[in-house]
Amino acid sequence: MFNRNRFLRSVAAVASISVVAGCSLLSNSDPNGKGPIVVGTTSAPSALDPAASWDGSWELFRNIYQTLVAYPNGATSPEPDAAESCRFTDSGSRTYGCRLRDGMTFANGDPLDAKAVKQSIDRIRTINAPSGPAGLLGSLDRVETTGDRDIVFHLNKSDATFPFVLATPAMSIVDPKYYPADSLRKGAAVDGSGPYQLKSYEEGQQAVLVRNDRYQGFADRQNGAVTIRYFQDSAAMVKALHDKRIDVTYRGLAADDILDLQRHGTTDLQLVDGAGTDISYLVFNPKDPWAKQPAVRKAVAQIVDRGAIAHKVYKDTVDPLYSMVPKGLTGHATPFFDHFGDPSVPKARTLLEDAGIHERVPLTLWYTTDRYGSETARMFQELKRQLEKSGLFTITLKSRPWKTYVVGYQKGEYPVFGRGWFPDFPDADNFIAPFVGDRNALGTPYPAKQITSVLLPRSRAESDRGKVVKDFDEAQQVLVDDARLIPLWQGRQYVAASDDISGGEQALDPSTIMMMWTLHRKTSW
Repeated sequence: MFNRNRFLRSVAAVASISVVAGCSLLSNSDPNGKGPIVVGTTSAPSALDPAASWDGSWELFRNIYQTLVAYPNGATSPEPDAAESCRFTDSGSRTYGCRLRDGMTFANGDPLDAKAVKQSIDRIRTINAPSGPAGLLGSLDRVETTGDRDIVFHLNKSDATFPFVLATPAMSIVDPKYYPADSLRKGAAVDGSGPYQLKSYEEGQQAVLVRNDRYQGFADRQNGAVTIRYFQDSAAMVKALHDKRIDVTYRGLAADDILDLQRHGTTDLQLVDGAGTDISYLVFNPKDPWAKQPAVRKAVAQIVDRGAIAHKVYKDTVDPLYSMVPKGLTGHATPFFDHFGDPSVPKARTLLEDAGIHERVPLTLWYTTDRYGSETARMFQELKRQLEKSGLFTITLKSRPWKTYVVGYQKGEYPVFGRGWFPDFPDADNFIAPFVGDRNALGTPYPAKQITSVLLPRSRAESDRGKVVKDFDEAQQVLVDDARLIPLWQGRQYVAASDDISGGEQALDPSTIMMMWTLHRKTSW
């Protein structure tokens, strides 16, 4: 897994590209030409403080904050960024030390020292925000500093994945002068040390990024500034691309728009199609009288037709998924297909009848209207159609915008709800660990003691990730037996851009977060 190769391939437009445009692919960029690169997305941040967010806000964080380690272009394992060096200093993967680059400062000129790093990490656990990333730090015992540049992370158990945790934007280093140790920062101001500064921010509208002239790190910025514009749906975003009001689109492209770009491409637009590891899945709340029953959950798993969802709703721009661990990662398998096979109403009926359930099961399925793309509502309509056609379920659909949706599932209000997952880091661990345990990313406790107490600790003690397949196979079988989580599909990553934009092929890190600094305008010979 740690050696997994990622690549993106450029998909040519149907229309031919001129020789001049072709030559420009090899030319140098002009960082100051034609103003900022304007990127469109349907995934707006839910917060600006890294301690408050374990979601798509990381897209912005990666570009305005800095972490000790991160992913340079083409890397699949974390490498030093704010740090000069980082490594495990013991043989048991329990002590991890980092040394900061010399003379580090935040964009505002304040010193970025070891104490700032320590407070940035400690405050995540101290604040323990309901939607925050404290759950990622389960293996951390304490943070120790020596002088201005040296930080040591003492772990409470072996964890070979800890460098990957430190590479997530959740572990962004923030200025202790403005980010309280015991509470979230309020307002729209940001003080980080990333490649860009946040010049201005309008919630749900746009973020204006300018170069941070004090930045020290590996990012080779190919542009002078980036503006990120947030859209409610794919149609409006793609129209803005056609109208040249934005240069690039990412996150939220609808299947119809992707197909249109593939089939009816023009000489002034391009589409980059890459392998993705984002997944979509259903979550069952054990507090609900119906969803808590294993037979009900397994009957749903027995009926759901993933192929129909992928084809009818997403026009084959996603792939059916039969495991919480997506294809392309060490540890991927097909346990849900192996156990349930093809969709079968008779098998589902038997499951319910054997549990003494002979009436239609009423379930309310919740989804968010503005986080996972324009097809989400149609996907849930298709799920409702499949389940009700079986004659075994009566389905009610409800939805909310993301900000209030998150609050609802954290309070346990939803019997069944949909979630998507963009990985924190590219390892099978990150498709299992965040969803189990008493404190997880779903706000729905899922003890799963065999996973949390045996399989995950054992796998994390192994630095050679190729040797942990058996542990992940066992963990996935536990997930199948419980059917608390039902995987639906695995996505691909699409970046649509004006033909004069280059760098899209290198823009996504192994967690499919866009590194805005790779984007630039082409200049012809």
